[in-house]
Amino acid sequence: MSAVVQADADVLARLPASDAPWSLTFAPWPHAEAQRWRAVMAQSSQGRLALLADRPLEPLLRLRIESQLRKPILWWPCEPAEVQALLEAGQAGFRALGEVDGAFGGDAAREAAQELSALHLAEQASPVVRLLDATLHDALQDGASDLHFECQPRGMRIRSRVDGVMLDVKQIEGVQAAEQLVSRLKVMAELDIGERRLPQDGRFKLRLQGREVDFRLSIMPSVFGEDAVVRVLDRAQVQAEGALTLDALGFEPEARAQIRTLARQPHGMLLVTGPTGSGKTTTLYAAISEVNTGRDKIITIEDPVEYQLQGVVQIPVNEKKGLSFARGLRSVLRHDPDRVMVGEIRDAETAQIAVQAALTGHLVFSTVHANNAFDVVGRFMHMGLDLYNVVSALNGVLAQRLMRINCRHCAAPLAVTAEQRQALGLPETAALQQGRGCSHCRGTGYKGRRAVSELLWLDDELRDLIAGRAPLGRIKEAARSRGMRSLREAAVALVLAGESTPEELERVTLAG
Repeated sequence: MSAVVQADADVLARLPASDAPWSLTFAPWPHAEAQRWRAVMAQSSQGRLALLADRPLEPLLRLRIESQLRKPILWWPCEPAEVQALLEAGQAGFRALGEVDGAFGGDAAREAAQELSALHLAEQASPVVRLLDATLHDALQDGASDLHFECQPRGMRIRSRVDGVMLDVKQIEGVQAAEQLVSRLKVMAELDIGERRLPQDGRFKLRLQGREVDFRLSIMPSVFGEDAVVRVLDRAQVQAEGALTLDALGFEPEARAQIRTLARQPHGMLLVTGPTGSGKTTTLYAAISEVNTGRDKIITIEDPVEYQLQGVVQIPVNEKKGLSFARGLRSVLRHDPDRVMVGEIRDAETAQIAVQAALTGHLVFSTVHANNAFDVVGRFMHMGLDLYNVVSALNGVLAQRLMRINCRHCAAPLAVTAEQRQALGLPETAALQQGRGCSHCRGTGYKGRRAVSELLWLDDELRDLIAGRAPLGRIKEAARSRGMRSLREAAVALVLAGESTPEELERVTLAG
């Protein structure tokens, strides 16, 4: 009997004899999870489960187990070396199973080996490959939008962004391990592993449970090495959940109606603005999906194509080959489209072509980076565009943010002092709520996000004020008189409805 198997047997022999024999199991608790949490699952002949861990009382581990298994668990403390032996024993078993599949499975087995699943995570020989695959697998399971690999003096910190907030995932000890992890990412994205002084961007694709998932990789040199950010683009999951509708995004009924009206205009321009990760592109996809009846020709040019829309011609930008937004948009207009979506207006040339397209009978959808709806006009002026043409082409500007909403499983009344209410502008009669943290929300108190927005709808009077360079205060006053509600007011309404918290209000919007 090998040392690994002997250690495995010694640990399992200490479990309650009344339920013996015990054996390792990775069915309810995948090997990727076991590696991440340093905790291994064992099952008795009667079906009883035990979790063997060197830190069985860790709150986050207990929340994870409760949310995934939802059945009684025997928590059993072990030494770190014993947990490592159990992990190695499980890994050896999976590797043997993988060899059997490779010998008898033929082409089907080779195809399955490309899947990012708990079984195949354990088949890789390199610890770095296993670690990275487990991290990507867990990010998909958690619904993370991106992963951050941050080099430190003695290793690397891995963090994920879930519902717009950064969460610690793992601490990697050792500079060499950190370098190998970044090199592995470069290999997956077909980047130059020898180049460590310049930024690099790339993409790669994996499959999880039969669906393809795209990943965008950005490498940036830092003081202690190279940092990497992996953005997760899980198209199939978003579309399967029916999220590509304005109703599913959580806009207020009045805002939804106005966006739909703007999306059905015969010509002009609808812009969506907000910071990175605020859901701008998803909103445009939802608007296009709702007006895609098949009677119009719709073409998009994007970097990259995030969701595939049936009946829509979608063109990916390829800067290396010379296909920029401006060049692609110029060619798109020769294909007689009725509606055009430009993924992002980044420069003056793209902005100029988009404005001209809107003035010549096309309906243009696009995004632009600005803090609020009123700043968009200033962005175009900074690019050197003619102000009169801009306001003539512009139908409306939607500024949006994503606010985390309370977990419905653990939301409870929240007590707020009079000073806090006054500082936040909340009425004294408001009944606020806040999630306390449970297994469903990973202890954060929040589960999911909703869009809050402000919509600047341009009519003739507002166009005259903007073209005449009227003071910003006067333009805002005119917009408010037409029913425009600010981002802050929309966020406050969500808090007053008990769906979010004052803490989230302050995180997402500015006071005033």
